[in-house]
Amino acid sequence: MIVGSLPLTISLLEQTCVYLVIAHLLSRTRLFIPLMHVTIRLPHKMACYLIFSIFCIMGTYFGLKIEDSIANTRAIGAVLGGLLGGPSVGFAVGLTGGLHRFSLGGPTALACTLSTIAEGLLGGMVHRYLIKRRKIDSLFQPVRVAFVTFLAEVMQMAIILLVTRPFDVAWHVVENVALPMWIANTLGAGMFMRILLDRRVMVEKQSSVFSAKALKIAARAEGVLRSGFNEENSMKVARIIYEETGVGAVAITDREKLLAFIGVGDDHHLPGTPITSPQTLQAISDSQVMYADGNEVAYHCSISPQCRLGASLVIPLRGEGEQVIGTVKLYEPRSKLFSTINRTLGEGIARLLSTQILAGRYEQQKLHYERQKQLLAQSEIKLLQAQINPHFLFNALNTLSSVIRTEPELARQLVLNISTFFRKNLKRPSDEACLSDEIEHVNAYLQIELARFPGRLSVEIDTPEGLGATKLPTFSLQPIVENAIKHGTSRLIGDGKVRIHSRCQDGDLLLSVEDNAGLFEKRSGGDGLGMNLVDRRIKTRYGDRFGLDVVCRSNVFTRVTLRVPLEGGGHD
Repeated sequence: MIVGSLPLTISLLEQTCVYLVIAHLLSRTRLFIPLMHVTIRLPHKMACYLIFSIFCIMGTYFGLKIEDSIANTRAIGAVLGGLLGGPSVGFAVGLTGGLHRFSLGGPTALACTLSTIAEGLLGGMVHRYLIKRRKIDSLFQPVRVAFVTFLAEVMQMAIILLVTRPFDVAWHVVENVALPMWIANTLGAGMFMRILLDRRVMVEKQSSVFSAKALKIAARAEGVLRSGFNEENSMKVARIIYEETGVGAVAITDREKLLAFIGVGDDHHLPGTPITSPQTLQAISDSQVMYADGNEVAYHCSISPQCRLGASLVIPLRGEGEQVIGTVKLYEPRSKLFSTINRTLGEGIARLLSTQILAGRYEQQKLHYERQKQLLAQSEIKLLQAQINPHFLFNALNTLSSVIRTEPELARQLVLNISTFFRKNLKRPSDEACLSDEIEHVNAYLQIELARFPGRLSVEIDTPEGLGATKLPTFSLQPIVENAIKHGTSRLIGDGKVRIHSRCQDGDLLLSVEDNAGLFEKRSGGDGLGMNLVDRRIKTRYGDRFGLDVVCRSNVFTRVTLRVPLEGGGHD
């Protein structure tokens, strides 16, 4: 019995709705995360293949039996697999879905198998075409996806007519299913992509909220704990975090007592009292984040049974040598659930406060420099590691957020540069590095700055290969380059230029950093914390003949030259 086109179209759209409901539910899981971006890494390609193979098979399974053929939405999985995963994924998805269809038999089994493979390859070729022309956003346009799927279905009908025999049977099938399948697959593919886009927008909104809150907290809390990790300063920071995050309560402790508490429960959580919370004590002893959501992990106030707090997140604060020096705690009342963004934000806040405390302790050690010279030298190295201003991190994240949709390839390179920068910053095996390693560290930093100031900053690095193995103290170059940009080129109305040049002279390595701003100002007590530390460390290691030399021609250039022995030998 031949089913009319309109009833068949309505029935197939109903099946497509079931298909899309499943897609919508799965989009709320982590399974769909690889699908929200162009798939490049092999694990993501495998995830893309598995997911769209399942949808391809589901398209056949939910299809409608028309005599010996099946009206289906199989093309949605095949085309989307190719569009998001590329030709190899599209072929694999098409082959899997095609073989499943072939196993069901029927006069059009072979034609449908071949056409499903061709549909996956069509999506993959469109993927390759747009990627080569850097039109990545076009892959996620529902209208474009729908049009490609429509072409794929037209191609399928042509293959059925060419392959299926006798021709009368092929024509009979195409006459009945062509229009319904064109409509259902075209609309279904476009709506599937709309689901993916909605999910991606939701993730990006969460990221934007995190960046905005983190920036506000960093700006307001900057430097508060440098003057001391005590009750007064801790209460100021706790109030800032409480106001910006909107959580139920915020607490800060050292290793023994509560330093600050603000919010729900402040009538019995009193600063100055000993720590009694099991979660806090365990976070300090084990140096790990403790989370009690009040559901999967029970939370009970250790002070008052009537306390209205129902969940807590305890994050250790770390000082020198990653030793725990206290905790920051976020709470929510029983009537409110902990959000993912507050958990992520809490860990970021803890890093910010740890850096401030470490910097503050360095300032205290500096007052006793002559008596604790060796201890200060170690603290200086750790301070340079922790000296990365929180604003730089958040500026880098904001830059990444602004280009991630319009220039995904640039965003991917930025992620690699950020990773390289912080890996070099945090994981130096010793207090000595070779020049090539310092250049790599600085280059990662400069690539991030170039993305922040597109078209306004140019960089030139001129380092002969033969000098790459020369030894110098770690973190010697980055503070100088950062100073050239932060206090130099970033203040120019026109274009900024930074040039890094190294050469050999009289058995010494001369490494110069020059900017075209000429805004250097001699300050009492040194030329800024970072540069002052670099100069002092070099002189301590090699002697007073070495260190930094600054030449500035106002509004023309500033040149900072670093001199170390070419052989990297120590000084007795």
